[in-house]
Amino acid sequence: MKKVAVFCGARSGHDPVHAEAARALGRELAARGLTLVYGGGNVGLMGEVASAALDAGGEVIGVIPQFMALRELAYAACTDLIVVDSMHTRKAKMAELADAFIALPGGLGTFDELFEILTWSQIGLHGKPIGLLNVAGFYDGLLVFLNQVAANGFVREAELEAVQVSGDIPALLDLLANRPQREGEWHYDSLRDRT
Repeated sequence: MKKVAVFCGARSGHDPVHAEAARALGRELAARGLTLVYGGGNVGLMGEVASAALDAGGEVIGVIPQFMALRELAYAACTDLIVVDSMHTRKAKMAELADAFIALPGGLGTFDELFEILTWSQIGLHGKPIGLLNVAGFYDGLLVFLNQVAANGFVREAELEAVQVSGDIPALLDLLANRPQREGEWHYDSLRDRT
């Protein structure tokens, strides 16, 4: 595991614990020599995790759609800032670059990224580990819901086992690093051609 994609909010939320968790994750990634791959923005939890990783001497790859970069939301300080043509391409590029994924708290965009990467895992496009940083119980309700989905037969419990959950950053990174990638071939070109 060398590069970790982090999905998180373009807002910081009301509770300062979320911004602190984003900063702590950025620092821990840098301390472990792991490259942060994220959405390329300079606002909200995205800006917090990226600036903390950079301040700690880490490498940061931002991937941002051109229309967002033109709104001056791009974080120019990134080690590498990749500007793409669409939100679809952004998600595919982040997934291509990453060896693992972590979802911090966030809104609809974060959920979109998380569920897309879960779906790609389910259908075998990748076998990379996926983590939820469950800060202050943020994802408790989602976990209950996912178990309900499995109990109702819409997803197999084994498919949810790809998701590692912890409220502790070092523990979550250890879980991801020690979880072997499942069989699955990354088909970035075929995904890009369909978007």
